[in-house]
Amino acid sequence: MITIQLKPKREENILRFHPWIFSGAIAKITGNPAEGDLVRVISANQEFLAIGHYQVGSIMVRILSFTERPIDRSFWHERLKAAYDMRLALRLANSDTTNAYRLVHGEGDNLPGLVIDIYGDTAVVQAHSVGMHYAKDVIAELLVEIIPAVNNVYYKSEGTMPFKAPVKPVDGYLIGDKTETIALENGLKFHANWLDGQKTGFFVDQRDNRSLLEHYAKGRNVLNMFCYTGGFSFYAMRGGANLVHSVDSSAKAIELTNKNIELNFPGDPRHEAYAVDAFKFLDDIKDKYDLIILDPPAFAKNHKSLHRGLQGYKFINNEAIKKIKEGGLLFTFSCSQAVDKAQFQSIVMAAAIEAGRKAQIIFQLDQPDDHPVNIYHPEGEYLKGLVLYVE
Repeated sequence: MITIQLKPKREENILRFHPWIFSGAIAKITGNPAEGDLVRVISANQEFLAIGHYQVGSIMVRILSFTERPIDRSFWHERLKAAYDMRLALRLANSDTTNAYRLVHGEGDNLPGLVIDIYGDTAVVQAHSVGMHYAKDVIAELLVEIIPAVNNVYYKSEGTMPFKAPVKPVDGYLIGDKTETIALENGLKFHANWLDGQKTGFFVDQRDNRSLLEHYAKGRNVLNMFCYTGGFSFYAMRGGANLVHSVDSSAKAIELTNKNIELNFPGDPRHEAYAVDAFKFLDDIKDKYDLIILDPPAFAKNHKSLHRGLQGYKFINNEAIKKIKEGGLLFTFSCSQAVDKAQFQSIVMAAAIEAGRKAQIIFQLDQPDDHPVNIYHPEGEYLKGLVLYVE
């Protein structure tokens, strides 16, 4: 196995179990590793530190193990079984009311570069590193072996490889051939479309926040901006909302939202959906709504786009706070990893100041329990949200 030696005193992060090794910490590479190869990492004093996947870029090693061991079928079984056991303990796997959940959340489950979501009898696998791409077949076999409900494994990694990666993944079934399923979340049904949908087919990371919104929806006029598949919308309807309007710039998203509403509330006149630009729609809402959801795509995908992204968050929050009814609730989110909680709260505060409205934070929200944050990798905390009461 190829060996990577660190510079003196650059092993501190590894000894604290941080799962990344940056290029600036590396003194010497013995051999000529290809992207995705397994490499052995040692200190300046030749002491073993870790084994991980090699990649080209600022993060040069994503660590799989801090003990010296083979990365073989037994390793993958151990890690996937640990992830499944955790979801069993969280009462997500084998639940009567929910069969959609995240099984593997990258570094949060000690498998950097791997995401797996479960939708009933189908596992959807995404590789975010070349090393994980090479391991896809054994991972697929083990998913069917470990999880009794899973019969199909779909690989969806065409758009997730690092820039200039030497492989070109093709989306498709590794096991089985089911094209779509009706999944369950807290007793509500939705179409999980992993063939054409964003990410793995549905945003399971908002499950707990959708449930909270349901609690406050009764009697309210609800606006769900950037609705995608309409998750917040059908929770609001079950919660007893007077009306629910779903908005997304994608006509496909609106079509899927309408299908999901019809699955749960066939023929219900309370719901309308609009395939229009969200920013333009906000211009004309006046004071029609007293519960607004802002769950946009990541405006700041990296630190280079942080300033522009923050201005985007400020604009939409300012529009919503200005126009929400007195006594309204605003559920506002950022899924940008580059934006931390303090920055997000600060930019929402700036939006409220410009709007000239009194606002109180009644909840601070984050990602659910099946999206764990590795205690040694705080960078894994990406979803943040606020619920504001606006006078």
